[in-house]
Amino acid sequence: MSPTPLLAELRALIAENGPIPVEHYMALCLGHPRFGYYRTRDPLGAAGDFTTAPEISQIFGELLGLWAASVWHEMGRPSPCRLVELGPGRGTLMADALRAIRTALPAFAEAVDLHLVETSPSLRAAQRERLAPIGRPIAWHDRVEDVPAGPLLILANEFFDALPVRQYERTARGWCMRRVGLAADGTGLAFGLDPDPVPDLAVAAPEGAVLTVPSVALALMRILAGRLVRDGGALLAIDYGEAGLGLTDTLQAVSRHRRIGVLDAPGETDLTAQVDFGGLARAASEAGAAIHGPVMQRDFLLALGLGSRVERLSARARPDQAAAIAAGAARLTDDAPTGMGRLFKVLGVSGPGLPSLPALPRSTLSG
Repeated sequence: MSPTPLLAELRALIAENGPIPVEHYMALCLGHPRFGYYRTRDPLGAAGDFTTAPEISQIFGELLGLWAASVWHEMGRPSPCRLVELGPGRGTLMADALRAIRTALPAFAEAVDLHLVETSPSLRAAQRERLAPIGRPIAWHDRVEDVPAGPLLILANEFFDALPVRQYERTARGWCMRRVGLAADGTGLAFGLDPDPVPDLAVAAPEGAVLTVPSVALALMRILAGRLVRDGGALLAIDYGEAGLGLTDTLQAVSRHRRIGVLDAPGETDLTAQVDFGGLARAASEAGAAIHGPVMQRDFLLALGLGSRVERLSARARPDQAAAIAAGAARLTDDAPTGMGRLFKVLGVSGPGLPSLPALPRSTLSG
């Protein structure tokens, strides 16, 4: 285990108060005010820990911009319309989306009121630099609740997977909450369980099974869906996950594009868990919103015209650029078992005034 700055604080916290829930551990690792992963670095790209779709191909952000423009038109062309991105990375997706919007539907570009929900100082600086050329006011928020009321369109690419999760393990005594405590040697960390089971958790499973509950994501989805029902608009969530995850421990840590132990370097690695799209859909439906999808990222992007966009860009590019364009699109739509096109899913949520969304069928997951 690496002796990270956060490890010392975690050891002191646990020594004083006892083992902490996995949810609390994940929240501190990612968002600690001084030593949290997203507070201290730009994690993206070849020099970072992971690469997201907008960094792979400009077409990704362009298609999402065109998707938003089409939905805005169906909303009745409200002005202003809040265009909100949750976890905007370096601002690449939004820059590409706005470029496509200005070309395809200038009226929407004029109606856009831009809001970015971001807690990382380093990423806010990157977003400010990347989006400066657009010459439009941008509002940054720590919380989505701070976005002003009004019609809105929300983009959330690889956002929900980084929200803290709660975990339980099935024992002979029942379901016990999983916690992080001190290792036997007193220097590192180790997983442990509450001695007493949770009394109201009735899920049939064999001993050793792990139940992951995306408590923060579900609470946030209820808030977002409530906003859409009240103010009108839609949310597009793109992430790696499944419609139903079952009893699977998907909590993972990534450093330098490879997996390492979840407890190995607290505060220095990206912690994520696969998204339970079925759970998100039910949470949104409970708030009165309509659900669309989820579908595989490959199907979504192809339905939005990725193939045609690749052809147009390649036609006016140098041979080496054309090859890079094709390679990026192929990576986004790779339908191999571990490919982005299959692993990543797309979920739409809308207010009751939008019975359909582009490239997304109405869903039965909410039932």
